[in-house]
Amino acid sequence: MTNLKILYEQMGISEKVLKLSEEIEESLKDRFAAIDKVTEYNQMKVLGAMQRNKLSEAHFAGTTGYGYNDIGRETLEKVYADIFHTQAALVRPQITCGTHALYLALSSILRPGDELISPVGKPYDTMEEIIGIRKSTGSLAEFDVSYKQVELLEDGSFDYDGIKQAISDKTKMMTIQRSKGYLTRPTFSVKQIGELISFIKGINPEIICMVDNCYGEFVDIIEPSDVGADMVVGSLIKNPGGGLAPIGGYICGTKECVDKAYYRLTAPGLGSEVGATLGVTKDFFQGLFNAPQVVNGALKGAIFAANLYEHLGFECTPNASEPRHDIIQAITFHDPEKIVAFCEGIQYAAPVDSYVTPTPWAMPGYDCDVIMAAGAFISGASIELSADAPMHEPYTVYFQGGLSYDHARFGIMKSLARLEEKGLVSP
Repeated sequence: MTNLKILYEQMGISEKVLKLSEEIEESLKDRFAAIDKVTEYNQMKVLGAMQRNKLSEAHFAGTTGYGYNDIGRETLEKVYADIFHTQAALVRPQITCGTHALYLALSSILRPGDELISPVGKPYDTMEEIIGIRKSTGSLAEFDVSYKQVELLEDGSFDYDGIKQAISDKTKMMTIQRSKGYLTRPTFSVKQIGELISFIKGINPEIICMVDNCYGEFVDIIEPSDVGADMVVGSLIKNPGGGLAPIGGYICGTKECVDKAYYRLTAPGLGSEVGATLGVTKDFFQGLFNAPQVVNGALKGAIFAANLYEHLGFECTPNASEPRHDIIQAITFHDPEKIVAFCEGIQYAAPVDSYVTPTPWAMPGYDCDVIMAAGAFISGASIELSADAPMHEPYTVYFQGGLSYDHARFGIMKSLARLEEKGLVSP
């Protein structure tokens, strides 16, 4: 261990930071053991789905052009449907990101005159232009889709009375964001989401309930599709891609909903029959196989971060002891210098572009400058070690990822080391 201490010193970790980190980690052994049991269940769930669908080497071959008769693509979608316990699944490299997957899901269902409701308050920033909260070319508002949102109650729970009052004859779809986005509200558990869906369906069973599942896959042994969601949507450069998927997104759900998404993604009359995989199918399968273990490391890293920074007096969401329902850790600094220093530390801990200093900039889809740290093998992959923060009060940074717990832990140590170096925090 002496050699490890020297190695950490060479990588910029002081003895004080290392000692505090070791003390924090020691206190988390029982909690980490419980996470390992969830991971074991999910690993067997993924493996079982691959075996039942007779995955073979032949399925790794890519296709070009139209992509007709792509047996790997078809098997991949069967595996996803099996894992998520849904009638169908769409899993494609043509989906560029999570925001695109969500737009695809919404626009495939909603028609002019329909109403969309968010029963969980404000959606993630990039959804604002999709919906038309902020004016944007191609928004749902341009196609005469109206929108309402029902704010959460002060304790972060659902306003069931408000939701009931908001539902009208025009209400076609509910968009339920599992993770917090750039907010400090709680992330919702699958159980809570199931209770919300049951309430909505009790009012009108025809309302389509879509869950934005980004950052939540494999954190629990069940998914929103197990508790009544009609559509579950996510990105392959987050949890289910396991750090290997180079692009892509998924939609799992009822056959009717997924079929509509196919036709929106490609074209009427074409649907699921086209869409070349261009050689990425093996990475999709292997990333999915690795995903439970990768999520395990990211989840432990988030818990380690909360315990470390809460020990130092900062507000963390979730806090150090709360149950976890996604891999994101929010840390509120109330100081722009501190969130910049934190992100610098995360960047300096990266395997790629570790020498680069991140700076805030006007990112597309956001209404303020955002600082992002991500030295990743896959550009923008937030299942890899990353952190980002909108540059406004309360100056909260959102940390996630790490393809292994060791790397996630080192990233947090490096963030503290950078804050220490700048004289902003004393371990």
